[in-house]
Amino acid sequence: MAKFEFVNIRDFTTDKHKTVDDCVYGGGPGMLLKPEPIYKAIDSIKSKDKNVFTIVLTPEGNLFTQQKAKEYSKKESIAFICGRYEGFDERVKLLADEKISIGQFIISRGELAASVIVDAIVRLLPEVLGNQESLKEESFEDGFVEYPQYTRPAEFRGLRVPSVLLSGNHTIIKKWRKENSLKITREVYDG
Repeated sequence: MAKFEFVNIRDFTTDKHKTVDDCVYGGGPGMLLKPEPIYKAIDSIKSKDKNVFTIVLTPEGNLFTQQKAKEYSKKESIAFICGRYEGFDERVKLLADEKISIGQFIISRGELAASVIVDAIVRLLPEVLGNQESLKEESFEDGFVEYPQYTRPAEFRGLRVPSVLLSGNHTIIKKWRKENSLKITREVYDG
């Protein structure tokens, strides 16, 4: 079972305006999240759970993968530090047990990246999916993109389901799936 708790870093500020950001030293556009409220928020979380695994979401982090989702699904608790504006003060990154990125693109807020990661993790937990067996043949489960899949009708707008899948021969079907999984993986990753 997954339980979520959201922490507002404004609750850890000391001024009446609950300021969480400030200008960048050295100049430049945008604002940075200040280190003090983030450190206080993480200290508060760790005072309740010393074993919390802290992930800082940053473009310089390790790329999030299905393997990471599996690894994180075994963690008791995870805290995500999510950036906004121009990001956060560099010292915030020192709080990380691991720095993670979801890809080479910029989004408006780190909570979106955290949502993607949380979804990938939670679906691996027992009893979240209707059929846990479906996890075994998914894309990236064995390092490959999943094979093409079809359902009824056998023909739709002139497009037919490959005859091998209608054959009932599970050995041939398994071979076809493996070959097509490999083919798609090569097309996607080798260009």
